[in-house]
Amino acid sequence: MFSQNNQNTFQGNLSGVDSLTLSKTFLSNVFGWMFLGLLATAGTSWIFADSASLMALLINETGMTTLGWIVTFAPFGFVLLMGFGFQKLSSPLMVILFVVYAILMGMSLSFIFLMYELGSIASTFAITAGMFGAMALLGYTTKTDLTKFGSILLMGLIGIIIATVVNIFIFRSPMMDYIISLLGVLIFTGLTAYDVQKLKRIGSTVDQSSEAARKLTIMGALTLYLDFINLFLFLLRFLGNRR
Repeated sequence: MFSQNNQNTFQGNLSGVDSLTLSKTFLSNVFGWMFLGLLATAGTSWIFADSASLMALLINETGMTTLGWIVTFAPFGFVLLMGFGFQKLSSPLMVILFVVYAILMGMSLSFIFLMYELGSIASTFAITAGMFGAMALLGYTTKTDLTKFGSILLMGLIGIIIATVVNIFIFRSPMMDYIISLLGVLIFTGLTAYDVQKLKRIGSTVDQSSEAARKLTIMGALTLYLDFINLFLFLLRFLGNRR
């Protein structure tokens, strides 16, 4: 027979196994939706870039069209809507918003095919995937608590957003743009590990069949999607060969 200590140890180990299984299931769903979002973005981007008539809807001889400006700024609105409306929005609506968001991002990112050579876009995407995968694995396996590290990175993210706006409208400095890009790569590389660890913890505590878990899955997918896209764009500014 088990002694009381052995029974407690067994129950603790079983609880740990159940928690690990829950987090694995949750993260697999998160990554599944994230990859679906990336696929929708890549497909939409390629379709628009390959069609002169579709690109004409976004840009013409005088610059960005009205639709082009809407496509550029609408994704930001979708992120705010999903974030602030999390409690009120249903999970099916969250899914729809996420897919539409990914398509809008694809329309917006179609411009990179006009700015960079296709080979450098493909190679940068592959490098991004490798870096993202390595940091995601680190975030999942590390025993170190990345909470404080993540807080610093989030403050750094706010800093580079402000610096980017200032540089665009005031300084217009190529050197400052280079520094911002470097910091962006470092920040989103670190945020990938931090966000995966955070999602692992969330996944170990939620009921996978609940409405809340389904909504958290979509928000987790959006978080990792943003980490990947931003890392890709900052790397492209370094590695991309312009046309």
